[in-house]
Formats: sequence, C-alpha cells, structure tokens
Amino acid sequence: MSTLDLLLATVGALGVVIVALSARLHRWPVSEPLIALGVGIVLGPVVMGVLDVPDIVADPSTLHHGAEILLAISVMGVALRYPFSAIRRHWRRLALLLVVVMPAMALISTGLAIWALGIPFAVALLFGTAICPTDPVLASAAVTGDAAERDLPEDDRQLLSLESGANDGLALPLVVIALAVATPLTAGQAALEIGWQILGALVLGVLAGVSAAKALHFSERHHTAENGPILMFTLLLALLVLGGSGLLGVNGVFASFVSGLAFNLASVGHERQVEVEIDEAINQFAVLPFFLVLGAMLPWEQWEQLGWGAVILTAAVLVLRRPPVLLALMRPLGLRVRDAAFLGWFGPVGVAAMFYLTEEASRAGPDPLLLGVGTLVVVASTLAHGVTAAPGRAMFRSAARHDADRAGRLALSAARHDADRASRPIR
Repeated sequence: MSTLDLLLATVGALGVVIVALSARLHRWPVSEPLIALGVGIVLGPVVMGVLDVPDIVADPSTLHHGAEILLAISVMGVALRYPFSAIRRHWRRLALLLVVVMPAMALISTGLAIWALGIPFAVALLFGTAICPTDPVLASAAVTGDAAERDLPEDDRQLLSLESGANDGLALPLVVIALAVATPLTAGQAALEIGWQILGALVLGVLAGVSAAKALHFSERHHTAENGPILMFTLLLALLVLGGSGLLGVNGVFASFVSGLAFNLASVGHERQVEVEIDEAINQFAVLPFFLVLGAMLPWEQWEQLGWGAVILTAAVLVLRRPPVLLALMRPLGLRVRDAAFLGWFGPVGVAAMFYLTEEASRAGPDPLLLGVGTLVVVASTLAHGVTAAPGRAMFRSAARHDADRAGRLALSAARHDADRASRPIR
C-alpha cells in the first residue's frame, strides 16, 4: 500500500464526511483545517505510523510546493468573493493594514522570539517576517458561510478576507529583507529581487486576469463553452498564473491575487457569480490534503528540544502579534471596539507562514529551530482560531445586540424627554 494511495483515500473520505456535516460544521468549535490536521497527526509516524513521511525539517520542499498551490487557489477565491466596488471602498484601510500593521506584526514577533528564546536577531527576523501575513485559508473559517453572514458585518468580513489575500504575496519584501540580514544576499540584490517579483507579478496578474475574463465573456456571448469547463475556469487560471510566475521568477501568490482582482473587474455579473460559487467550494476542500500532510510531518522531536520558551513564545505571538496593533489603530481604521477585537484576534498564522518558512529553508538552509517554532505557532493558531471561530461569532453577535438594545433605550429615553418638554406649558 503506497503512501499516495492512502493519502488520496483519506482525503476523499474526510471530504465526504465534511460535506455531509457542512451545515453544522460552522456552528461547531472546529474547522476543516483543524479536522484535517488532527487526522494527519493520528495517521502520522507519532501515533499510528500509517503515513510514512519524513518530518518538515528533513523535507521542507513538499509542504512548500503544496502551500504555494493552496495559497494561489485561496487568494484567487478571495479576489473573486466580493464585487470590485467593495475593494475600492476599503482601499484606504487595506493600505493601512498592509503598510503599517503587517510590518508591525513582523517586528513584534521578532522581538518576542528574541525575548522568549534568546536567539540571534537574524534568525528571529526570519521567524517574524515568515509569520506576519494573515492566512486566507484559516480566516475563511471565521468569515465565510451562512453563520458568518448572519453574525458579522459585511465590512468586517470583506476587510479581513481582502487583507489576508493581499498580504500573503506582499509579505515577500519583508521576507527578502530578512534573508538579506541572515544570508550573503546584498541590499542591492534584495531590492532588485523585490522589485522584479512584485512588479512582474502585478503585470502578469493583470494581463492574465483581463485576458481570461475577455475570453470567458466571448465564449458566453457565442455559446462556445459548456457549463462544466466554465465552472473550473478560475481554478485553471490560478494554476496558469502560478506556473507562469515560476517560469518568470515572480511572486506567484501575489500574481494570483492580482489576476483574480483583474478577472473580477473585467467580468460581468453572471460570469462572476458562477466563479464565486465554485471558488468558495474549491477553497473549502483544497485545504484538506495540505493540513493532513502537515499533521503527519510535524517535527515532534524538535518540539521536545525547544523547551518552555517556545510554548511561551507561541502564546505571546497569538495574543500580542496582532490584537494590540488593531486596537491601537482602531480609529484610523474606522473600527468599533468589538470590530477591532474580532479582526485583531482572527488574523491567523497558517499556510502563508508555512510557505515563507519553507522558502527561507530552501534559501538559507533548513534551520531546525526556525522550522520547529514556526510549525508550533501554525499548529497553535490552527487550533486556537478553529476552536474560537464559532464562539467568537456568537460573542460578536451578542455584543452587537447589546449595543443595539442600549442605543434603543437611549433613543427612547431621549424621545420621552423631548415629549415631556414639549408637553410643559410655556410660562
């Protein structure tokens, strides 16, 4: 029995179970990534030993390629999830999140790593920049589905989704700067790489997205394509952009997000609606094989050697990396306290972090400490944010109702006061 056969069978069975329970799943304190991660741990070498795979320190490339493909599909889905008018409405807040909040999260995580583990600044910076982007895969568990649409304001869901889609690719400059500090890469080489990867991805993404939308629109008008191929159109577009990015040496994740935005802008209503439905479905189930393999490849021996400092660092990252920054910038971002608290907490560390951790390993050499503590944070975030997604939405809904009731009581009291003043005789 081959490992691949077992993996395919397990992912298929897991997908069937999740589909059967999908209506209830978003009301339970679990998520699809968390379930797949748990199954991978059980089937992996530490428990049952059925999935015979090396840990991530011995083989970081497997998860690197898987993370890149999953991110390309996920950010494409994010770019298609909302009409382009919503993106234009949020652009100032998105700019603040990308230019201020993301670097702040990288620096906070770097400082926490130095404090908790006493590691050199260069290694800590590699860690901090790798885990700074919010993850679209884990964030989707909190902001998509009927329960999220009922409990959360549309603006909050849009803002978190768009931020997580954009910063997955735009974290690259920070990672390259960290590599320039930790490796022989010079500042000039780093600047050229950042410019080419981001600008090249921008051009490729726009050209691919607009061309794809025009081609689909042509086929719709002339009835040259059947419904089946159309439903898979943007999935294939994401793979095309990712492959083209690899050939050109540009950032494939950012190119996929830009391509989705361009496709969104150039598409008409019917085309976009069809693509949104299929991309949300694909995004929901594409996570299963990645997190299952991640669970089987966790570096347990390295975790044991890290000691309590890594546990303290993990807890500190979850609590201090993002929530205080969002609360401090609550007014510039135009958020209420409950919005800032919710968006601050649900900025998870996941697939994007694994992509950049393994990218750093491929360029600077696999660092057992870096990969060990990085995977520990990813697993902790998957658990913490998966378990708190449903309760977090319920708490948000309760706080919104309380505020609405309070506002109603104040308005009623003001109306009664005005009525009493109006009924008094004029002296």
